[in-house]
Amino acid sequence: MPELKTLTLKSLLDESTEKFAEHPAVANIDDEAITYGEFRKKVLETIQLLRERGITPGDRVALLSENKPNWGIAYFAVTTMGAVVVPILPDFHAGEIQHIIRHAGCKAIFVSRRLYEKIEEADFESVSAIIFVDDWQPVSAGGAKETLKEVAKKGGKELGKIKKAALKLAGKLPAEVREDDLASIIYTSGTTGHSKGVMLTHKNLVFDALQGSKIQTVTPEDRFLSILPLSHTYECTIGFLIPLMRGACVYYFDKTPSPRLLLQALEKIKPTIMLCVPLVIEKIYKTRVLPQLTGNRILRGLVRIPVLRKPLHRAAGKKLQKAFGGHLRFFGIGGALLSPEVEKFLREAKFPYAIGYGLTETAPLVAGSSFENSKFRSTGPAITGVEIKITDPNPETGEGEIWVRGENVMKGYFKDPERTKEVITEDGWFKTGDLGVLDKDNYLYIKGRLKNMIVGPSGENIYPEEIESVLGEFDCVMESLVFMQEGKITARIHLNYEEIDKKFATNDLTETQMRKKVAEVLEYLRQEANKKLSSFSRIQKVIEQTEPFEKTPTQKTKRYLYVE
Repeated sequence: MPELKTLTLKSLLDESTEKFAEHPAVANIDDEAITYGEFRKKVLETIQLLRERGITPGDRVALLSENKPNWGIAYFAVTTMGAVVVPILPDFHAGEIQHIIRHAGCKAIFVSRRLYEKIEEADFESVSAIIFVDDWQPVSAGGAKETLKEVAKKGGKELGKIKKAALKLAGKLPAEVREDDLASIIYTSGTTGHSKGVMLTHKNLVFDALQGSKIQTVTPEDRFLSILPLSHTYECTIGFLIPLMRGACVYYFDKTPSPRLLLQALEKIKPTIMLCVPLVIEKIYKTRVLPQLTGNRILRGLVRIPVLRKPLHRAAGKKLQKAFGGHLRFFGIGGALLSPEVEKFLREAKFPYAIGYGLTETAPLVAGSSFENSKFRSTGPAITGVEIKITDPNPETGEGEIWVRGENVMKGYFKDPERTKEVITEDGWFKTGDLGVLDKDNYLYIKGRLKNMIVGPSGENIYPEEIESVLGEFDCVMESLVFMQEGKITARIHLNYEEIDKKFATNDLTETQMRKKVAEVLEYLRQEANKKLSSFSRIQKVIEQTEPFEKTPTQKTKRYLYVE
């Protein structure tokens, strides 16, 4: 595909829909795919729908929906007409969603019927139109004053007029869109006091997709299976814009992907490319792979011998590939640190994974590599056209805060120039707040978040994420969270109670005996983990976390809820 005329979403859509007109572009798993040509036509119709409701270039339009083909159509309709899309994570609480819509001053809302109840009772002064993204039918802006039957009746007539008007556009996308125009505002948090609306321009997004697509070849024969929310920039740029730029097809679930539905979809679609967060692949490893490798005493012994472990991992890797449909050639992992144990298995199993690094503020990709060029524990080098530097590096370890500069760095935080100045320097460097180190080949290694780092008694840098990775190697640990409490390095541990039941037959224990056994397990974990940790990083206190940690919509633990 030739380089784009301009780095805008309009230019991306023009090029792709012309070159790949007959190719499938997006589809629900059980439905027929929408071709690139049909996708363009639907975008034009949706633009006309927005114009009929008074939306003009520069207006903000909220997009609140689960993943589906119409999400992408709405996204391109808003951005290519020169308006600004505000994608909202479906898992946000109703209050958070309503705050975002008000804070962004949205003039229209695309919402799925399934999520409509989250805004149904709200009163938005700025909103003049609410539209069901499922079928483009309008809802009254003041709330659900019309029944769905009335909406359908009125909406059907209006859509007929809109389709006719869209035809008059003669296939031309309206409005001139410039590279530095604002395309999207993405809120990393919906909480009133912490709202950060990341402003991304057309150039930010398209530049990042263009350079990201050079890491791993994507062709019109590729099939993407989407399991992460499109409203997060990771899935939107890498799992949506890149495949559309290269003529591939993206498949979506039309319902929550349970493990059973996921397996069925993998068998049916046989994806060639997938993206996930560490939590997903770590769970698959612990629940499906590890039990097969440690199912009996002989296997447990063999896995401990390096010369035998590798072929065993390779055999398990072939089974894992088959479970993913048998055609997977790239499995991207990002969003958080991956457990060393899981990465070691994936590497020895020759599973085609690669880890990337990025942030919402960088649209998102900063560094990445293909599976063939990857290094253990590294996120790869910076993508072409992006600079990375380590500031105030530790003279002994080379570790310091990661700063990034390039065309992917955001315009700033919406309505927050003070916070923008705090994170973007006058010469364009974005302070990520992440700690890392570069090797001699300029491959980046992430150590953790600067705000999470604990300073040891003699000034040592202690990274909670690294201690959590060590704890994660134990079968009876589901997840953990490490922090400093009253001067002691403390670990909250959510145990794998099923594993503990198997090992200790706890079903026959009284409640008192069970509490005693759990305390023994926690103390055992503390002592065994400390054998693998530096003296200044050793855990001094353990606490049982009886419920799974509360997560963000992108499956990161909400640390602030547990750190005292």
